[in-house]
Amino acid sequence: MSPLPIEDASDVDAQSAQPACVLVFNANDPSGAGGLACDINAIASVGAHALPVVTGAYTRDTAEIVDHHAMSDDAVREQGRTILEDVSAQVFKIGFCGSPENLSAIAEITSDYADVPVIAYMPDLSWWSEVQIDLYLDAFRELILPQTTVLVGNHSTLWRWLLPDWNSDKYPTPRDIARAANEMGVPYTLVTGIIAPEQQIENVLASPQSVLYSERFEHFEATFAGAGDTLSAALAALLASGSDLAESAKEALGYLDRCLEAGFRPGMGHIVPDRLFWAQSESDDEDDVDDAQLDTLFDLPAHDTKH
Repeated sequence: MSPLPIEDASDVDAQSAQPACVLVFNANDPSGAGGLACDINAIASVGAHALPVVTGAYTRDTAEIVDHHAMSDDAVREQGRTILEDVSAQVFKIGFCGSPENLSAIAEITSDYADVPVIAYMPDLSWWSEVQIDLYLDAFRELILPQTTVLVGNHSTLWRWLLPDWNSDKYPTPRDIARAANEMGVPYTLVTGIIAPEQQIENVLASPQSVLYSERFEHFEATFAGAGDTLSAALAALLASGSDLAESAKEALGYLDRCLEAGFRPGMGHIVPDRLFWAQSESDDEDDVDDAQLDTLFDLPAHDTKH
């Protein structure tokens, strides 16, 4: 679908120059660490345009998730279908959707756009009750995985979900996890956070048959919030922009590493990846505007309006 009729060659050029669009299903995160705020920043940072569909809202700070309030499945369905009637999405990204009912609504939409790749991210749900976790994972397995192109998740999270009866003395390999995901219809799995020697973390893009891409990064001695959403959003945006899968995984992992390296602590909890690290000034030249000049430039009146 084209959002506007194409009249002539100049319209064709303008259309091709537009950023690719990624339709994102995710919850609002008021800390800005993950959720839709993360998705929008990460997708824009790598050159695509986010179409954010709100599936619910976390009650959380930078340290922990306290609760989650899911949107109704009708609200999620109407958001997604309305924007897709107007704008073409090159990729779908599915984050945390809050309820089995919402997963069902999303699966209806993605099945109607079967040619659009789906990047599905499974976060750590240990903050939730066991009953809610089981219901959500069962629905995700039955409804979302059969339509997923790339499943993204931490090694521990995916292992405990997809291989609950694993009893070997050795940890499952990324290909073991990819094989388990493939039984549900997933062709590719990006497994992150694998502990490697020499204080490194390995991340592997795998299919049941082979490892397509693998890279190790230095392990940061810090706890981050929002890393998985950052990676999956960047991957979705790069794929939407036309990169092949292995190259997209390489670029997305490199982008995440830079985001973590530039991470900051806005509150008293975990560190938040800086999705806009590239926009920060790298020099302290004398020509830069100092704090006193900024105070003058942005001398705003006090909030003293009387009602």
